[in-house]
This record gives sequence, structure tokens and C-alpha cells, in this order.
Amino acid sequence: MGDQIRVDRWEAGLLKQPPVLPERELDICLMKQTRRIIYRGGYLQFENLTYQSDELAAFAGETVVLRYDPRDITRILVYRREAEHDTQGALISAKETFLAPAIAEDLETEKLSLEEAQANSRRIREQGKTVDNQSMLDEIHDREAFVGQRKKSRRERQKEEQARIQPKSKSKQTDTPQLAEPESKLELQEVVEIELPQVTVWDFDDED
Repeated sequence: MGDQIRVDRWEAGLLKQPPVLPERELDICLMKQTRRIIYRGGYLQFENLTYQSDELAAFAGETVVLRYDPRDITRILVYRREAEHDTQGALISAKETFLAPAIAEDLETEKLSLEEAQANSRRIREQGKTVDNQSMLDEIHDREAFVGQRKKSRRERQKEEQARIQPKSKSKQTDTPQLAEPESKLELQEVVEIELPQVTVWDFDDED
């Protein structure tokens, strides 16, 4: 309208300026979410992993909201959704209250993405094993050992290649004849022999 750009028009229509979210809250808003039931003792199940938090024990039996970062699911955030209804039972609003973080048991020091967890679960099932925290941890360690072995093998191959190249370069250096340094500048001068013509010398003082 007129000379207003879209953002000017948007700001003109605001009843009030919206608050700016802190970076931490913005990160939480961008997380993925799902819903799960809290079991006795504050346990949760998500992607074949067991999570636990003592602070969740009081909410056993309730369905809660899980927020997680797909890049690392070893730690999730648990929220309780609280709805507000009017006198007739109609929903007025709903808000989420943060309860506690939950950590995957035995994976406290590990980092595991959602994609890696799903791939590990498939491999564990193919081996006929039960997918749980321990088998997932074993799979992580096996993967790390495999990657470490590949890196080690690559370094060993590089060392072997260098070992093959170095003797060749040394032999090339030794095969090249080296000129001896002259002891003096006189050794550099060439000796030239000059033949002088035969000359007869007359002695005029001799009476004969």
C-alpha cells in the first residue's frame, strides 16, 4: 500500500511488538518433538533407547512431550502439556511446562544422531540381537573401532609408500658422480707444449 514494503505493512498491523526469544528458547523451538508415556521410576522409551530421570518419577503414567535434537538424541527434554478449559469444557489455551532432561542410560558420554540410532537398530536386528542401550553402545564402539582401524591402515599405507620412495631418491643421489673439488687453482690450468723453431745464430766476431 503506497510506498510501504511488506515488513512495514506487517509492523503497522501489529497490536504490540512481539518479544524477542533468547537463543536457547529459539533452539528449543526448532527441536523435533514427539509424545511418550512416563513409566514407573521416571523411565522413558524413545528410538529403542531407555531414558531415565528421577525428577520424572512423580509423573508416571502421564503422556508427555519430548523435544530432541536429531543430531544427538542421547539427551532429550521432557515437557508436560497443560490445557486450560472454560466452564463448558472447551479448550481455551494450552501451554507446555518443562519437567526435566532425560539421559539415555549407559550413553552419557556418547553422541548419537537419530539417523545413526536407526541404522544401528537395523544392524542389531539383522544379527538376531535385542535392541537396547547396551547393544546400541556395543554397536557404537564397534563402529568407532572400525573407523579407527581404517584411519590406522591408511597411515600405515602412507608410511610404506614413503619408505619405498625414500630409498629410490637416495640411490639416485648416490649414483650421480660428484666432481672432486680441486685442491688449487693450478689444477684447473691446462699445460700447453709449444714447439720452438730451430734458429741458427751467427757470430760475426769470429774470424773463421
